[in-house]
Amino acid sequence: MKAAGAQANRILSDHLLTAAVAEWHQERDSPSGALPARAGSRREAVPLHLPSACLVCPQHVALLENLLAVLPWATVLLLASDARGLCISRASASVLNLNCSVILLPMCRILLAFLRGSQKVASRKMRRLLDKSKTFHVMCGVTICIFSVVHVAAHLVNVLNFSQNYTEDFLSLNAANYRDEDPQKLLFTTVPGLTGVLLVLVLFLMFTASTYAIRASNYDIFWYTHNLFFVFYLLLIIHVSGGVLKYQINIQQHPPGCFNPNKTLQETIPEPKVFEESFPEYASQPFPEGLAETDSFVQTKFERICTEEPKFQSHFPETWLWISGPLCLYCAERLYRYIRSNKPVTITSVISHPCNVLELRMMKNNFKARPGQYIILHCPRVSALESHPFTLTMCPADTKATFGVHIKIVGDWTERFRDLLLPHWSQDTEILPIFHQRHYPKLFVDGPFGSPSEESLNYEVSLCVAGGIGVTPFASVLNTLLDDWKCYKLRRLYFIWVCRDIQAFCWFANLLCVLHNKLWQENRPDFINIQLYLSQTDGIQKIIGEKYQALNSRLLIGRPRWKLLFDEIAKCNRQKTVGVFCCGPKEISKTLHKLSNRHNSYGTRFEYNKESFS
Repeated sequence: MKAAGAQANRILSDHLLTAAVAEWHQERDSPSGALPARAGSRREAVPLHLPSACLVCPQHVALLENLLAVLPWATVLLLASDARGLCISRASASVLNLNCSVILLPMCRILLAFLRGSQKVASRKMRRLLDKSKTFHVMCGVTICIFSVVHVAAHLVNVLNFSQNYTEDFLSLNAANYRDEDPQKLLFTTVPGLTGVLLVLVLFLMFTASTYAIRASNYDIFWYTHNLFFVFYLLLIIHVSGGVLKYQINIQQHPPGCFNPNKTLQETIPEPKVFEESFPEYASQPFPEGLAETDSFVQTKFERICTEEPKFQSHFPETWLWISGPLCLYCAERLYRYIRSNKPVTITSVISHPCNVLELRMMKNNFKARPGQYIILHCPRVSALESHPFTLTMCPADTKATFGVHIKIVGDWTERFRDLLLPHWSQDTEILPIFHQRHYPKLFVDGPFGSPSEESLNYEVSLCVAGGIGVTPFASVLNTLLDDWKCYKLRRLYFIWVCRDIQAFCWFANLLCVLHNKLWQENRPDFINIQLYLSQTDGIQKIIGEKYQALNSRLLIGRPRWKLLFDEIAKCNRQKTVGVFCCGPKEISKTLHKLSNRHNSYGTRFEYNKESFS
């Protein structure tokens, strides 16, 4: 008999709850879209019409009261189905927090240089991963842009939901002040809304100015807009302090789905119209005697009894926890770099080379660098804030303290810098460089910093491919080999240099000839394999008569046949690992990367490393 009573209780409660939910959907989907009207501060008593069969047992009335008391929670759960924007905005915010924190790590140049040269990162694969720092930085930036769009779209939906679905049942959860409040007011008069708009504007400027077209046409725009990241992080910290998202702080006292025994039908619950309709056939049958008590059923159906009203509190801002560590690390590094580079260098000479190239030689106390590294030059007379990276073509050694760079005159900054160094400069057609002695402007050097070319000396066999001015990372390697090559692991170097203008080879023609003659004198003519390619055949001539005779026989017309070159290297270096290094156009880089991943029948493994500048 008790089992039959419990089944009847379950049938009745399920029917009533289904009917009430259906009535709520009907009210919500009505043209007015209004929620049940209020009658003062308390809900008016609502007459309840039940079938006569239900009135035979007073316990069923108490059961019905408990079911209707919990219906506001069912309303909240149903409203959550219309508020999926909060879930999406919350999830996208977590992705943004992660990416906004790690995007700064690849820009910690000193940290990367330390890890690359440290014995703690002994694995070559791990060091090669550090060379992907720029790619990682770009991918984080793209991810931030994508999920920012998702985050903004979700919050636009949230603003509309806050305005249209305003309810007084839970006032602390509402971001709007009243029903149908203007969404633009929520966007532009609240702290989260206004800072969000400013964040989107700053991010849009940084993203658009980071495209290759902008960087190639006007690097100044990219430089100045990218430094807006300080403003971006400041707005981001303020943005999360609005406290729009809230959570319940009294879950134990008022768990979701609980029922309040103190509530009666005197509260704000309207009578669903479906209650006036007839019940199914099983509802019209009289309940059996000895019906089970409703208390056990209620406690089974509703796990807890709420003892107080729900209370909500704003989420603690977590964004600063994500970004504070990397941001402090980056700021500390920038401060250290400023202090380290605060003393100007001494410019010893400026050499004018053909094809709009300047060679700058400098000296600085306690300056040490490894072959393949680069420095950042800052000249206040050219620009107060702007600075640019240049690869070292000559590193200081035990016998000399001079280091140098080769600068291709491309863009406003390099043109202004050249005019300061050589006021009466003119395009010189002579092959031999011209030395200019004068009073030079103040120049500050930041660095050195690591690059993939450092690894070229750590392979037994290396293939270095350069395109035009992309030869600069390998020039310092050649200069180092000229000083002493026996202390390095490198035993064979393939050096491929492709240029459009034959006079471009004169930048390092003397260096190549001296190194070639030295190796011949030490009976190591196979240590370096030099191949020079002239891609354009206009005005073909010998490089420079008798002085560079060693290079004349290595000058080839046209472009390299990369597949044959890789096959030849693989055949001569069976079962060995060859380091492939490239600094040049994207077309050459893609071809070398593809060939490096191609399988060969000689068991030779090619590891691709790309030098890139931006």
